[in-house]
Amino acid sequence: MAKLKVYNMKKEAVGDINLNDMVFAADYNEPLIHQVVVALHNNARQGTKSTLTRSEINASKKKLWRQKGTGNARHDERSAPQFVGGGVVFAPKPRDFSQKINKKMRDIAFSSALSQKIRQNEVIIVDDIKFEDNKTKAASAFLKLFDLNKRTIIVTDGKDEGVMKATNNIQKVSCVDAMLLNVAQVVENTYLVFTKNAIKKIEEAYV
Repeated sequence: MAKLKVYNMKKEAVGDINLNDMVFAADYNEPLIHQVVVALHNNARQGTKSTLTRSEINASKKKLWRQKGTGNARHDERSAPQFVGGGVVFAPKPRDFSQKINKKMRDIAFSSALSQKIRQNEVIIVDDIKFEDNKTKAASAFLKLFDLNKRTIIVTDGKDEGVMKATNNIQKVSCVDAMLLNVAQVVENTYLVFTKNAIKKIEEAYV
């Protein structure tokens, strides 16, 4: 069973936490993680873009001028793609990009990604995260103290408006409820900062 130190906001060790091996000691499965991340991004796509082909343009279908003898290029109707306002060649149409990923695959990929982050020492656990007056200055000082100088996500127990407000204007820093954390967020952020209660909530949900 993995054991990590728990820190307070001053980066002082205040105890240890034992992590459940079923969630935080899984084998690294890169192909599955990649598959799930791609599916998550595809499922987020709206797929609503649409443009008109030449047959859908509301314009005269009459040939612009006779085929020969005018000195002009040979053209058909005004809705042809080469004209301004004409149709689009291979026009994109609304489509469904969603990919089905079953729950077991998502869970395994999530545990695998989290476990790899722990092996790389990129997970920090804090007993509780509260920023003075929810100020960005306080959040910046916290990040600097823990040397979190790359993409970082703070995982809290429930939606924490105070933490979100304090980190909202800091580039490459985000905040998320533990129950909404997904594989893409785990792998796309260098550092993961959990509150102690957030870790417990994840274990309860995935064990």
